[in-house]
Amino acid sequence: MTGSMKPYYDRIYKGSMRSFLAGLEARIESGQGSFVVTANPEIFMMGKKHRQMDRALLDEHTMIVPDGIGIIRGGKTLGYRFEERIPGVEICEALLKYADEHHKSLYLFGAEKTVLEALVLRIRREYSGIVLAGSTDGYVKDRDRVFREITERQPDIVLVALGTPAQELLIYRYFSPERPGLYMGVGGSFDVLSGLKKRAPAFFIKYNLEWLYRITREPKRLKRFWDSNVRFLFEIRKEKHGNQRENR
Repeated sequence: MTGSMKPYYDRIYKGSMRSFLAGLEARIESGQGSFVVTANPEIFMMGKKHRQMDRALLDEHTMIVPDGIGIIRGGKTLGYRFEERIPGVEICEALLKYADEHHKSLYLFGAEKTVLEALVLRIRREYSGIVLAGSTDGYVKDRDRVFREITERQPDIVLVALGTPAQELLIYRYFSPERPGLYMGVGGSFDVLSGLKKRAPAFFIKYNLEWLYRITREPKRLKRFWDSNVRFLFEIRKEKHGNQRENR
């Protein structure tokens, strides 16, 4: 496993959301497989600890986008520049709109049953052009069996809401770039997409403070924020200073 964050940063998409989405749509239309990781500090920290996560992030077929503001700021510290942050929930919304307009098939896997049912209802009500290939909540006993069945159906888009790193590792086990379909781990996005949980107000989104809004709404997230985001920034600063000493 890598001791540096730079190999991960080398692989992150650094352009605009608009061009990234255009690329995803082109891959779907051409039948190419896509595996999208929406990176936040927690995911990169897990990559440093877990060999399979490290392999998934460094795989040449994995597409990584900068979801968390911590990723953007950490990248700037190490000399990387990004055109903009690309939140996973916004990718999901764009994919639903695209699938609706072009009658693409969609499979939903993960989240609690009530959340999943609410999301399915919303899709049927607001995105009638989507071909819903199926849906399974995240509490099934054999996730691998379910995922094998999903890949056999070859839906155009598969959104997986099992939390990190479970969703990324599951996708990585079965993903093949030669098999059609876009696979993306979406964390808690089903809660927002279903309408059962509101996204942060516009002010927090504009100033990249969604993390603060989530903590104020759910104080139990504070320890998780410390273990991932704060420690991540410490790692970034340590790496920067280490590189500076080596270059002297």
